Amino acid sequence: MNNLLLVRHTETDMAGLFCGHSDPELNDRGRRQLAGVVDRLAEYAIQRIYTSDLRRARQTAEVIASRYGIGFEVRPGLREIHFGDWEGLSWSEVEVRDATLAQRWVERHPDVTPTGGESLQQFERRVCTECAFLFVAATERPIAVVAHAGFMRVLLTTFYGVLEEEAWKLTREYGSVVVLDTELIRKSTPEESASQVCEGPGEERSIIGQATLL
Repeated sequence: MNNLLLVRHTETDMAGLFCGHSDPELNDRGRRQLAGVVDRLAEYAIQRIYTSDLRRARQTAEVIASRYGIGFEVRPGLREIHFGDWEGLSWSEVEVRDATLAQRWVERHPDVTPTGGESLQQFERRVCTECAFLFVAATERPIAVVAHAGFMRVLLTTFYGVLEEEAWKLTREYGSVVVLDTELIRKSTPEESASQVCEGPGEERSIIGQATLL
């Protein structure tokens, strides 16, 4: 039962830059990409939509909601990771402006956080909190979740045992749609699944699941 559809927002003018909590609108290319997203979702009987509160996600969700004739719920916890002082910069600009931290980030990632940003550990905890809610919601009806690449990658690697390289491939394109079956996460309740995986030892993080890219 494919009851959880993850949707990455479409393109903005900040493509290629660090764009976490920055809040750009969709650009012209992003708005054109929306038709393809709607087409890929058409075969699924989506009954509820949840979206990040950032404009690029909300604008994507609005078009999907209009197609299905339903509303959507805004959830700030679905935001991308916050890149702090690196927001709006390209990697080459980061290397010039913040050379020492940039070098440490390359050498020690994910244990280094941009100044003013969100650590990976903080981000993962936030994703886990949201997933506890989403997995319950998806047991009640098919749902679509409009979010960001980073959020989707953490969900896929943490709860579905997807390798990081594969998670990058699944979410690389703007407007990516990944179809999931929440029944394959664990044979426990969704709330227990989220807490056990997020709080358990490292070996608990590899879970058999199913992820399909549309």
